[in-house]
Amino acid sequence: MSNSKLRKVDSENRAFKSEWEHDYFFILNKDHKPQCLVCFQVLAVLKEYNLKRHYMTNHKQKFGKHSCESRKVVCDQLKKKLFQQKSLFTNETKQQEEALLASYFVTYELMKAKKALSDGELIKNCAIKMAEAFNENKVGNKFQTVPLSKQTVTRRLEDISNQISNNVKDIIANCSYFSIALDESTDVSDTNQLLIFVRAIKEDFTIFEELLKVCSLHSTTRVTDGAKSMTGTISGFVGFLRQNQITVPTLHCIIHQEALCAKSIKLSTTMATVTKITNLIRGGNRSLTHRKFLTLLEEMDSAYGDLLLHTEVRWLSRGKCLVRFFELRHEIATFLREEVTNSAELQNDLEDVEFLRNLAFLTDITQHLNVLNLQLQGKKQTICQMVGFVDSFRKKLHLFKSALDKNNLLHFPCCRKLSEEGLEFRDYTEIIEDLSSEFDRRFNDFESFRPDISLFSNPIHCDIESQPGHLQLELCELQCDPSLNTSQVTGIDFWKLLSPERYPLLRNWALKLCSVFASTYICETAFSSLKHVKSKNRNRLSDVVLSHILRVATSQLEVDFISLVSSFMKPQCSH
Repeated sequence: MSNSKLRKVDSENRAFKSEWEHDYFFILNKDHKPQCLVCFQVLAVLKEYNLKRHYMTNHKQKFGKHSCESRKVVCDQLKKKLFQQKSLFTNETKQQEEALLASYFVTYELMKAKKALSDGELIKNCAIKMAEAFNENKVGNKFQTVPLSKQTVTRRLEDISNQISNNVKDIIANCSYFSIALDESTDVSDTNQLLIFVRAIKEDFTIFEELLKVCSLHSTTRVTDGAKSMTGTISGFVGFLRQNQITVPTLHCIIHQEALCAKSIKLSTTMATVTKITNLIRGGNRSLTHRKFLTLLEEMDSAYGDLLLHTEVRWLSRGKCLVRFFELRHEIATFLREEVTNSAELQNDLEDVEFLRNLAFLTDITQHLNVLNLQLQGKKQTICQMVGFVDSFRKKLHLFKSALDKNNLLHFPCCRKLSEEGLEFRDYTEIIEDLSSEFDRRFNDFESFRPDISLFSNPIHCDIESQPGHLQLELCELQCDPSLNTSQVTGIDFWKLLSPERYPLLRNWALKLCSVFASTYICETAFSSLKHVKSKNRNRLSDVVLSHILRVATSQLEVDFISLVSSFMKPQCSH
């Protein structure tokens, strides 16, 4: 085989001669390729023979009659024409890119607000009308070029969602640890929607909580409500994992567990009566009755202007509903007596001492549960914080029991109001005991994390000998490190201070603990978004589009709109 080097024209560094402009009507373009000024054709090789052949074949008949001076004039005219055309193309491309960018902006804001895909056209028309009102015709013309039809918005949504999805996958691929959270609910079309979220943590303790996938389940589903029959080795999601040889730590949602504990309070009859009376006044097609009740409240100068409806799905609504009902109990009794027929039984309930005692106690204990529920909400909280909130409430329950034994109603404001009428509440200690036992049973899964939580919360003063062996040596150094001993920061902020070189094992251990999905509050907010997105009026959304909308609506990641526009080589304006 010959070892001679193959000839490469590009490596010969051919120079463009200025006289070729006039002789053959060629110039060098921005890519250093010869381009014809007449037909704009670009030749691959900068070689005089190629330029001359092109001119002689295509343009000599038209331009061969021109002399030297006239050829220069013609050449200048052709160059000017080419530059004008390039400038025109550049301006048009820029306007198209700007219109495309605006289209992405509007689509993103629409999805963040969980609005319909067709609302893009409405926004476009409003923008045009505003431009007309300000007498900005040029701006209005630019708004006209922004593509915001329903089909276009759907495509923009898909682009944004795919970018977020790819970013989430990159985060998972490059994170130190991650955990997943699964939650399921049924939408308005009776389709089970399984939402899968991921919580990932990076080396610098930056935490990401993002929607990983939406699975629309059209057949049998497998879930768990935290009961032993569902979390055992046979049935339920946890059992399903074990049957498939998947061994991972599993925790049930703290917020859901707290709500199930609240439901264990044995005063369901009282709550049912409250709901029945509330619905009798303002539920269903009772607008006239409701208006009369509002008028009565105004005449009696009541502290509140209306009753609140209770929904079983929104756990916080129970406390607000009960407080409002208790404060308006006298007005409600008056209204039932004067305006509502066939309500004698309900009137008797409102005058019954036992019902009023139950109502007052249920209102107070539910308010305390609501405080805990609000503490458990919020993104990026650690399992240490969540368990701390639950432990705090457990201590409060012991305090409540001790206080009720003495008929001390300091922490029960509604009960205290009735105690002024001679009523006692000592016998409600049994309910407090049952609630405390329910908390112990429901949150037993978190007991295995107790040693880790203790170390994470107080590494400076922990007992080193009782800690895992692979961490003991680094803990000795940490507890004797003056820069860390004097630090006032706690929690994640403290662990961020640890040098990766000096404390690699401790940092790695802390990263793993912080990656645990302690709360599924992000799931609750996502299902709230699902309710808005897939409503009775928008129940025909496809599974794919629904997934895209929820991903964009719930994501906290920044979207790189410039890269989305750049991915379109030839952006086109549409309606």
